[in-house]
Amino acid sequence: MIKGFGGVFWRTNQLEAIKKWYGEVLEIEIDDWNGTIIQPQEGNRTVFSFFAGDDGYFPPEQQVMLNFQAHDLDEMLRHLERIGVPLAKDKEVGDYGKFAWIKDPEGRLVELWEK
Repeated sequence: MIKGFGGVFWRTNQLEAIKKWYGEVLEIEIDDWNGTIIQPQEGNRTVFSFFAGDDGYFPPEQQVMLNFQAHDLDEMLRHLERIGVPLAKDKEVGDYGKFAWIKDPEGRLVELWEK
């Protein structure tokens, strides 16, 4: 019955700051309607997964974690370093790919992933 995600939506009390941060840091062009459309590319999949309330993979006080797929995670990390965005956790490489984490201005942990 479900053919894909229609969007990711969340509330913020810092709308302009959040739009600017996601635009500058992740180079996501946020339109005047406060969002953007990210077109899926062939071979990309979206993971939908639950975590137990006490799972330590991301902060328990954070109900949802965003995961963005990167074309080249090492290039992304160089970009983050150039603009002064620190990693929240060290980069990891494993069976599922390469991962890095940063925090947005409201303190949400954001996962970057290259499969």
